[in-house]
Amino acid sequence: WNKEGRREGINVLADDGSSVGDLAGQAPIVIGTGFVATSSEGVPTTLKRSGSDYSATIFAKLVGGGRVTMWKNTDGVYTADPRRVPEAFSIGSLKYDEAMELAYFGAQVLHPSAMVPCIDSNIPVYVRNIFNPSFKGTVIQGRCSSLGETMEGKVVNWRSNTGIVPIKGITSVDGVSLVTLEGASVIGGAEVAERFMGAMADASIDVLMVTQASSESSITVVVPENQGLSALNALKSTFELELSRSNVNSISVSEESMAIVAIVGEGMAMQSGVSATFMSSLAKANVNIRVIAQGSSERQVAVVVSNQDASRALRAAHMAFTLSQTMVSVAVLGGTGKIGSALIRQIDSQRQNLKDKLNFGVCVNVISSSSKMLLGNSDTKCLVCTGDPNEQLEGPEAVDFDIDALTKQLEADVNPHRIIVDCTNSDAVAEYYDKWMSLGINIISPGNLAGAGPLDRYHALQRAQRENSVEWQYESSVGSALPILSTLRDLVQTGDDVQLIRGSLSGVMAFVFNNMSEETTFSEAVRLAIAQDFAENDVRDDLSGLDARRKIVVLARELGLDVSLEDVEMESLVPDDIMEKEYTGSIQENYDAILEDLKSLDEPMMKRWKEAQSEGKQLRYKFKINVASGKCRCRLEAVDNSDSLFRLRENENLVAFETSRYTTSPLIVKGAAAGPDLSASGMFSDLLRLGRAFVGSQS
Repeated sequence: WNKEGRREGINVLADDGSSVGDLAGQAPIVIGTGFVATSSEGVPTTLKRSGSDYSATIFAKLVGGGRVTMWKNTDGVYTADPRRVPEAFSIGSLKYDEAMELAYFGAQVLHPSAMVPCIDSNIPVYVRNIFNPSFKGTVIQGRCSSLGETMEGKVVNWRSNTGIVPIKGITSVDGVSLVTLEGASVIGGAEVAERFMGAMADASIDVLMVTQASSESSITVVVPENQGLSALNALKSTFELELSRSNVNSISVSEESMAIVAIVGEGMAMQSGVSATFMSSLAKANVNIRVIAQGSSERQVAVVVSNQDASRALRAAHMAFTLSQTMVSVAVLGGTGKIGSALIRQIDSQRQNLKDKLNFGVCVNVISSSSKMLLGNSDTKCLVCTGDPNEQLEGPEAVDFDIDALTKQLEADVNPHRIIVDCTNSDAVAEYYDKWMSLGINIISPGNLAGAGPLDRYHALQRAQRENSVEWQYESSVGSALPILSTLRDLVQTGDDVQLIRGSLSGVMAFVFNNMSEETTFSEAVRLAIAQDFAENDVRDDLSGLDARRKIVVLARELGLDVSLEDVEMESLVPDDIMEKEYTGSIQENYDAILEDLKSLDEPMMKRWKEAQSEGKQLRYKFKINVASGKCRCRLEAVDNSDSLFRLRENENLVAFETSRYTTSPLIVKGAAAGPDLSASGMFSDLLRLGRAFVGSQS
């Protein structure tokens, strides 16, 4: 090379040291050492991370190379770090400026300055996989439009360009600190900024981001975590006099480890809604933003978040720009019960359909029973795909059920879309709803203990839902798969005045009184209902009206009535001695014992049935909610053929809404509503409702 950095020739030496001659122009293969260099003072140094890439592009510039190929162990430059965003994929092409932005904000594949030598000569840079040489990888070439050129265009919303994504990638820098100077308005913004940045330069602090609130002359910079204290001391020294006179309110460094998350892409320029989509995705993932910065070129938007939230933020943003399918992490509590098992089967059977038609996937990564639980992790396939839940919970990977350990696992899940499906109908589990919501976790509860539980807890859960922007879905807690609650909400939210709600909410009661006959006694009809899997684990909950009572409370509370269980007037078909009796066997043994005790009711119940039949009526367990008086009741009644309950079929529920709009005839919701498959279908509908909301927030 000559002094101007140009090639003059290559002199090859023989083994004995004699010159073979100048082989310039014969295109020999030249092997050079990358990564190492010397400083301007002549001190040996390195080019830091991916310095060999920088060396390669420098050589390409000097020799006038036609292309540079960087052989890596990945299929090019990815849309995000695949270790943190499993759905990330290789980017086909990038501009030099985009590649430099990605590298600056932490993309591990590239050196931040590696593109610079190739820009003037427009030398294309290829990033290929040495272990997959047939894959084309990523090509980097060309410049982004200048700010002036960009400003000449028309502003359009990025979603109007169907199929075109405005960003190329999402990246992060972990382990940073925020250094903030507050309340220096007395000094003046210009002087504060000059002295602030001067102090950073004098202390050799690497400033990654800067934001300034001009109204108070407050400045925050983002620096590497290991330089945080040095930056703090430098500023305290620079503003020592102002601090002593209280002209500067405070200078501080964040104690919590932070991370920069940035979206990069030329397509963001003059495209409205990009920043809104980014920020909204983080909000929905319950990620708090500490600092925001956007370059004037509109090629990148960067935020600072807690280090522990970085992976969740990356995945949320990646999904928001439809760079990947929306994935939903689901924990099924009570997954080995009849309803939980039915739900898991339905999810598994519809997995491909959800992906193809709704663009979201469901990954069941936590399954529990009352005594055991199985916790997945980022390296584990979805548990629903790897075998029967009952078998898994009997395997060596299952551990004793610990709701606190389960909560920690859910909190650590980096997926922004997390859902707990609580099939336990347990008060102890319902006590954790508030905490789960505070962690940004959505809840589906088919059981009605939470919705009809203590009024103070119910109101606390409603507040937690609003404050944390999460969903608590419990449609299936009233009528299984029937849209009873959603219908009621639509009526109320559209301004209709609901005056009376009546009907029947017990599938077991409907089955029993539809199957009683001269030959079929009350206890025998109950046995048939149990055989159909229509009954609760404790059939007394059905026959006493307790299950229906809870559903009535849920409905009344949806209307804004502060109703508790004791406020509902209820007729129990089960005598006190049977209700208070303790049955200590298995579920089936308890069923048999209760059925034996229920035989004492066969004669009185048959008498009531015959009386109704003689009058041309049918026995129905009927409820009524009078909104004006706030009175609620449920009891066994004989109804004639003018009542909509007269033709109620086996295992059906019916709810009639009498409102100011539906005056001539009520709005009726009616259908089958008993059995684990129908209950699971209702829960699945709740899950789909949430999944569509997640996808909709990104479209």
